[in-house]
Amino acid sequence: MKSRKRKVVLAVGVAALVAGFGSLAAVSFADANSASSAGFTDTFEDGDIAGWSKSGGTWSVVADGSKVLRQSSTTSNNARVFAGDSGWTGYAVQARVKPLTLGSGGFVGLLARATGSTTFYRLALLPGNLVQLQAVNSGTVTVLGSASRTMSPGTWYTLSLTVNGATISGSVDGSAVATATNTLRAAGRIGVQTSYATASFDDITVTTGGATPAPTPATTTTAPAPSTSPTGTTSPSGTPSPSPTSSPPTAGNALYVSPAGAAGAAGTQANPTTLTSAITRVTAGGTIYLRGGTYNLSQTVTIAPGNNGTASARKKLSAYPGETPVLNFSAQSEDPANRGLAVNGNFWHLYGIVVERAGDNGIFVGGSNNIFERTVTRFNRDSGLQISRIASDTPRAQWPANNLVLSAESHDNADSDGEDADGFAAKLTVGPGNVFRYAVSHHNIDDGWDLFAKPDTGPIDPVTIEDSIAYDNGTLSNGTVNAAGDRNGYKLGGSDIAVNHVVRRSIAYHNGKHGFTYNSNPGTISVSNNLSIDNAERNYSFDAGTSVFRGNTSCRGGSGTNDRIIGDADSSNQFWSGSNGSRCATRTGALAWSFAADGRLLVTFAGKPVTL
Repeated sequence: MKSRKRKVVLAVGVAALVAGFGSLAAVSFADANSASSAGFTDTFEDGDIAGWSKSGGTWSVVADGSKVLRQSSTTSNNARVFAGDSGWTGYAVQARVKPLTLGSGGFVGLLARATGSTTFYRLALLPGNLVQLQAVNSGTVTVLGSASRTMSPGTWYTLSLTVNGATISGSVDGSAVATATNTLRAAGRIGVQTSYATASFDDITVTTGGATPAPTPATTTTAPAPSTSPTGTTSPSGTPSPSPTSSPPTAGNALYVSPAGAAGAAGTQANPTTLTSAITRVTAGGTIYLRGGTYNLSQTVTIAPGNNGTASARKKLSAYPGETPVLNFSAQSEDPANRGLAVNGNFWHLYGIVVERAGDNGIFVGGSNNIFERTVTRFNRDSGLQISRIASDTPRAQWPANNLVLSAESHDNADSDGEDADGFAAKLTVGPGNVFRYAVSHHNIDDGWDLFAKPDTGPIDPVTIEDSIAYDNGTLSNGTVNAAGDRNGYKLGGSDIAVNHVVRRSIAYHNGKHGFTYNSNPGTISVSNNLSIDNAERNYSFDAGTSVFRGNTSCRGGSGTNDRIIGDADSSNQFWSGSNGSRCATRTGALAWSFAADGRLLVTFAGKPVTL
């Protein structure tokens, strides 16, 4: 399935489960890799181009660091693939594009509002270091604008093409090419194209923003209202902030960064600076806007201790509205010292940023009172987002506390030994008040969540996970499994250290070991109103402790290992001990998840609200 809506589809009705639904082949999960409210995303990590329609050329998915879409014919004068919906009107399509060969008279292009094989808007890379914004009508090209841009074969560039009413605009690596008014077509599909050129394409994303957004699940429901933080802690945020839709400010409290920015630049929209420079220059209450595109980085980007905002004036690091900045650390080797983005300051708010392919954690959190909203951490070589102390000698009073991970996604993180790369982690050494809310962790080589306590430092403080989903952890999107991985959905402890974590209103589905497990935590974990379905061993595994269980549900598609519960469990739970309870019958049909505009995680079964 390549509609690539931000949703997962799985059949969990009793009849479907008994019919053998427990196998991977019977489950279809769509990729969901964009940090923004994407209507479509394809990273090609599933190895196919199903859902794309081809016309001309030789197209295939090949390995180029990650898996990419490649057109390999040098003689085709019109090689195209299309996807999406002919009714899409206002949207931005973005793609990473690597021209490999570019013959005389040739081009490599990104397409929007395609109504046929030769009618569309196009942002084209041409020989002679030229980029053009074009309207193509039955093959006749009208140039809407152009810019000079040095381009080298074998180099990745991020192209963005935005169509909003009659306004058409394009950019390369966050730098504007042109904006024009044109009424050639009001709606249409997306595509990529080459002519007498070979090229690779990756990370193709559509972000809605016009009158007719990309399709969303047929029915959505309002998720439970955000709960307050545990007693005695300070929540860094209440209800999630809506996505920014207005133009960014241009006053002195905003700095602008692009992949082509210069360290000494002013940091204006016209003269953007670099990320590392902006981090040292932004003032409390100010915002750093990251333009869309891929930032190829080889060193950890660090927000240092002492680089702080305040409770009333946070420092913000945000995606530019309608664009997706990707911090790519693929140049790093796998090493604990090679993190991607290290947030060791306090009172920061990160929004809409993708961090990928770091040599260790994608985002490391050593500071306190920070918010990580709409972030995506993927393909990193340790846990995607991890909260832990900065250094081994950091005193307990300075362990990271009161951080909120909100409406975030983490997937396909994998280390070489398979034992440490989780989707999300708050482990080893964390202070009080850390919360994960509306978060989704899937296809990580180890666990969805890891709350492991370090034996030589004593207990960590309780962590709250709520209104979240963990699925298919232990198996990467490409099918890779590492036998050394723990492969749980929610791993809630370790080292026989008692910590009273809270996990509520969350879903564990089809993880490679247990859905929810105490993992040798003998404390009083609060486990309430959760749903666990078809995990490989137990849906709930609690062999010791004094945990409290209320309102939980466990479903299986036939035979399987009984749930193991030690603690305070009453009749409000429906655990699995050889048969499904009555609640499982209502979990029939497709389960879909999406992020609402305000960041809440919306979940439905067959278009009907999920009540946890």
